[in-house]
Parts: sequence; C-alpha cells; structure tokens
Amino acid sequence: MSDPSLSPESWFLTVAERGNPDTRLDTRRPSGTAWSDGNTATPIVHGAPYFAALCRAVSQLETGDLLLFTDWRGDPDQRLAGDGQSVADVFASAAERGVDVRGLLWHSHWDRLAFSAAENRHLGDAIGKAGGECLLDMRVRTGGSHHQKFVVLRHRGAPDRDVAFVGGIDLCHSRRDDADHRGDAQRQAMAAVYGPTPPWHDVMVALQGPVVGDVETVFRERWEDRAPLTRNPWHWVAERVRREPRRGSPLPAQLPDPASTGGHAVQLLRTYPKRVGGYPFASSGERSVAHGYTKALRRARSLVYVEDQYLWSREVAKTFADALRAQPDLHVIAVLPHHPDQDGRFSLPPNLVGRDRALSVLREAGGDRVAVYGIENDDATPIYVHAKVCVIDDTWATIGSDNFNRRSWTHDSELSAAVLDSAIDGRTPADPGGQGDMARRYARDLRLALMGEHLGRAADDERLIDPQSAFTELRAAGDALQSWYDGGRTGSRPAGRLRPLMDPPLSSWTRAWATAAYRTVYDPDGRPRGLRRRRAF
Repeated sequence: MSDPSLSPESWFLTVAERGNPDTRLDTRRPSGTAWSDGNTATPIVHGAPYFAALCRAVSQLETGDLLLFTDWRGDPDQRLAGDGQSVADVFASAAERGVDVRGLLWHSHWDRLAFSAAENRHLGDAIGKAGGECLLDMRVRTGGSHHQKFVVLRHRGAPDRDVAFVGGIDLCHSRRDDADHRGDAQRQAMAAVYGPTPPWHDVMVALQGPVVGDVETVFRERWEDRAPLTRNPWHWVAERVRREPRRGSPLPAQLPDPASTGGHAVQLLRTYPKRVGGYPFASSGERSVAHGYTKALRRARSLVYVEDQYLWSREVAKTFADALRAQPDLHVIAVLPHHPDQDGRFSLPPNLVGRDRALSVLREAGGDRVAVYGIENDDATPIYVHAKVCVIDDTWATIGSDNFNRRSWTHDSELSAAVLDSAIDGRTPADPGGQGDMARRYARDLRLALMGEHLGRAADDERLIDPQSAFTELRAAGDALQSWYDGGRTGSRPAGRLRPLMDPPLSSWTRAWATAAYRTVYDPDGRPRGLRRRRAF
C-alpha cells in the first residue's frame, strides 16, 4: 500500500537546515527541495554481493558511458567476482573499451602508519594506464581523510540503467565477505582476535532514479575544485617524480537525471570540515550528517536501531541521550565491533576510552532501554562491524560512510543516503512512532534483514516485527549466548550471533593518556570555533 501523504519535511532537512549555501546539490532541482523523489533504493548487505553487483554493472558499460568513484582505500588486486577479476581489471577494462572512468582516491598517510597511500596510488596507476583518470586527493583538514565511498554509473542513451552505489564498503581487502562470515581470503592487517580471515559485516545501497544525478553532483563538486590536490611539499615532489596529475581534466556535461523509478524519497547527507582555504562548494564546511541525524532523532519514539564501526563521541551520544530523556518509551539498540580493529599498546586504549565515554552517556540517559551488542560467527570468531546504518521507528533509514563519532560528523568527508518510502509496510504495529508517519517498507525490511541475520532467524520472523518486542528478543538471545559462555560452553550453543558488549577495564593512568589521544588524534573536531564554543553542530 502506497501513502504519498508522508511529509518528507518532518524527517528530511530543508535547504536552510542543511546549512551550506555554497553547494549546488539543493539548487539543481526545479522543486527547490533538498532531496529527490521517485527513486528506488535497494540495500546490499555484505561485501561479496555488492562486489558481484558492481562487477556486473561496470562490465556492461559501453563506449561513451561514465564511471565515477570515490574511495578511502582501494586495493587494485581486490577480487570483485569469483572468476578472479580484480578492481583494477574491471575498471581498467572499462576504460580500455571507451568508458570515461574518473576516480577520487584519498591520498592517504604513510603506509607504515597502517594507512594505504601505496595501494591507492597503484589503483590509480592501473586505471590511468588504461585511459582513465584518478586523482589522489589530499584536500582535507590536517589529520583528516576523504572517507566517502560511492560509485556512479551513467549510460549515454540508456538512463534507465543508471545506478549509484553509496555506503560503507571500500574497494579493498577484507571487505568481500558474505552472510556466513568466514571472511575475505584477501585480508588486511587486523587485531589477532579476528583470526586469519577476519569476518566483516558491511552494507551498501544501490540507488536508481533522479537521485543518481545528486550523487554525481557530489562527485563533480569535488572533481571541479581547482585547489591543489595537496599542500604537502613532499607530496609535490613525489607527484613530479611520478608525473601524477595535479588537477583533473574537465568532465563531460552532466546528463539529465534519470526518470522516476519508484516511491523512495532520498536525501544525501554529507560532512565536509571547515578547513584552511575552504571548499568552493562548502566554504564553512557542511555538517548535514549531524543535522540530519539530530532532526530525525527528535522524532524518535519507539526504537532507534544502529549498526556502526565507531560509537565514540560524547557530543554525538548526547543527541541520542536527549531523545531518550525526552521519550520515556524510546529504546536504542547498537550493534558494534566486539573489539577494535587494531591491537597495540598505544592504539587499543584510545578506541576503548572513546567508546566508553559515548556508551556511558547513553546508559545514563536510557538505563536498561539501551542495549549494545557485538556479533560473532558460528565458530565464535568476532565479526568486525564496519556498517553504518540507522533505522528510526521503522520509518526513516540511512546507509552511508559516516560513523557516530565527531570525526565523521565534523572532520572527514562523508556521504550517507537517508530514505523515506512512500509504501506503508502494513504489518502490526502499523505506526510504531505513534505520529501518523506509519512504518515504511524500506526501513522495516532493512531492520528485519539485519536483525534476522544476527539472530539466525528469517527476516519475516513475526517476533521481530514490533520494534519493542524485537528489543526483548535481541536481549534474550544475547543473554542466552553470554550465559553459555559464562557456564563454560557446556551443552548446545544457543542460536544467534549477538553477545552483550563488554569492554575490559582500564587503569586511571591509561585512561588519562588515552583520553587525550582519543580527542586529538582519533576523534578530532572539524567545526568552526563558534560552534565548538556553543557545543553545537
């Protein structure tokens, strides 16, 4: 059943609320809205099915078509499909047959600091040799990164085939996992607890319809920025030695947006920091990720379901805490990694401190209405949660690159897709938020798919449809698995993959230095000084 009466203004940001008059993202539509209507959004859970879908879509591009992509890390040898085709193979092959391939890869920091400068450069080299063009983009705030991960495919003469992929999955090692969570044979270095092939949980969304033009505009704004790709003199020298491009060549004229394909309204939420020199498309930065979540959380009444790599910042946690205090029936579920991704005497404590600070704020506000879990596979190996998902009252849902920390809300570049579905779900409870917005099919199906996997149940399990009863079901399953561990693992292992998150204690000295490192290095602040003083986004 379709209900076009849902008012997107209740959930989505207006142009003024986005707070960025420099962008053309909100001025390109005749309607003057800060979102697009008439789209189809399809979640893709796990890296293996996403890579397979991406490989198929890119392989079908023809001469004169356009392939645009951004990435935080790209490993040229990462396999996309079972036949062994790699990212470099698939993208370079497209360029060789006349597809216009353009990439914006974060320049990254030194590889010895566990970053990916060499990998990103090598992927760009492979595509460049085939006739494409990739830029190593270091136009970031000091200590920051370009964290957006999206791909846009435009088809000259066949706009019905246009698609954009947005989410949290990089084109790199460790991401090609599936629902069994045995991990990717092409692994990146991670904490020993994750084993030889770290299990990896992640989510993307495939977007079709007019919103494809919006995602393309995000790419074009960055590509057309005439500022130097880096301010680092060492990078300048290296660029000259390697003959790397200093700027991108002009893009072809943007095609008209694809026609309407479905009933999904989609709003793109972004983060750009306030930085020296500024961005021409965000001179004071953009914090629509922060603004979008804050507005949506104010409407939360029943359940906020989150999957996230990091839930760190006290400032970010406060937006959830405010909602919990304002609504006594509101519950929050967060699915996070059991363990940080890196071992180490100096890297582990700041991760734990940051998370403890945020979770303490949530638990103080919500008490037992807050439940936090990690997940593991059937071999009891922890699954690294890299997804960035939020579902509120089965109505509004996001999938993107941004984490729930200050870095993602203020400091690095990010992109997320918020979706409102015109289709009413129809299952009871019909209106979990109690505000007349009704449960929507996209949001509810996304939550049920994720919960069902973590509990080892079908996505249509009736016990999970009601958000309140789902909260109880997850708690019971998590407690049962933890009790099995506490009892020495005797008897049959309870069903499901959820266990309550329990971080180890830290000494007062470790907590002191780790807090300082967390605030300055791990979770920096990219807001203008006035907003910092007001503790606002």
